[in-house]
Amino acid sequence: MTRAFATQLPPVRGLLINDLRAAFVGDPAARNFPEILIGYPGMTAIIHHRLAHLLYQIGARLVARLMSEIAHTRTGIDIHPGARIGSGFFIDHGTGVVIGETAIIGNNVRIYQAVTLGARHFPTDDEGHVIKGDARHPIIEDDVVIYAGATILGRITIGRGSTIGGNVWLTKDVPPNSIVTQATARNSPSAA
Repeated sequence: MTRAFATQLPPVRGLLINDLRAAFVGDPAARNFPEILIGYPGMTAIIHHRLAHLLYQIGARLVARLMSEIAHTRTGIDIHPGARIGSGFFIDHGTGVVIGETAIIGNNVRIYQAVTLGARHFPTDDEGHVIKGDARHPIIEDDVVIYAGATILGRITIGRGSTIGGNVWLTKDVPPNSIVTQATARNSPSAA
């Protein structure tokens, strides 16, 4: 396991460099790379996740879960080590972000605080026991931005190049290059 872990560290380093660049480019407040590495909770969570995911893949699942929980405690960002996350990932602000075990996130994705990529329901077998490991979390394709407070549930796909507005609740697929915002609240004629 140690050898398998060590051989995968160079590719993980490359992913982290791309994540660091995404944070620098994606945040106008970012002045330099050391600031991001030391002071951004999203970067801390991503570093922990990249290493925990590697451990998860080679079978050290308990250690991976513990590592992800350390990051969760430090940052308020909860990423399951089983989640698959592409290159150039940026979590801005971050507190309250939840990313489930079977979530798949493409390249160049940016999310903001309080975003949930969760399960809509938990499938059960004939005896009523929860089925472990079933794909139940969203697929986020490349170049997607998800704003603060969005909740995306179930094994749905958010198409490439889409923007998901703040506080949006999604349980259905979104085609590529879509912009999804909250519906405008309107008073009914009887309420006026």
